[in-house]
This record gives sequence, structure tokens and C-alpha cells, in this order.
Amino acid sequence: MDRENQEDLLEIEPCYLNHSERVSHHSEKVKKSLINRLNRIEGQIRGVKGLIEKDTYCDDVITQVSAIQSALNSFSKVLLENHLKSCVTERIQEGDLEVVDELLVTIQRLMKK
Repeated sequence: MDRENQEDLLEIEPCYLNHSERVSHHSEKVKKSLINRLNRIEGQIRGVKGLIEKDTYCDDVITQVSAIQSALNSFSKVLLENHLKSCVTERIQEGDLEVVDELLVTIQRLMKK
């Protein structure tokens, strides 16, 4: 882990107040990066909508849809990495091994795509 990522992790708060009130705790830098990615994806989706409205050739639209799927997969990987390095690690250190089963379900959902 590089120094910048270590510093980001030092800025985080606990991932849950109690088991019924879990929250994420991304640093402002990570949150900004995730939001920027989502904004780009949102723009790509609007672009595809425009292509459909202009009767663009289907193969060209499919190429853009593929790019959107790739961008969403990248977003998911970043989010999962941060989740592993923060929430999952923290909960395991606290002896909450239920998080492992939760993580397995999450990974299975991501792999269905």
C-alpha cells in the first residue's frame, strides 16, 4: 500500500455505530474520486441516450454500452478495495467474523456480471 492510500485510511471513522447502523467512512479524497467516476458514467449514459435518439448504428451504441459496463466494473473494484481495507479489516480485528460471509455474498454478486 502506498503512502497516499495509508494516509487516506488514517482519515477514516469507524464503519458502523452499531450493527444496525452501518455507514461507509471514505476519506473526502476517496469520496470525491468515486463521485467523479459516477459523474463520468452518468455522462456516458446520457451520451448513449443521445445516440439512440439520433438512430446511431447499433454496433456503435453497443460499443459505448460496453465502455459504460467497464467503467462501472472499475468503480465497483475501487469501492470493494476501500471496503476491504477499511470496514472488513476493522470488523475482523474486532472479532466480527460475520463480515466474511457478507463479503462472500458481495463478491458473488459482483462476479455475476
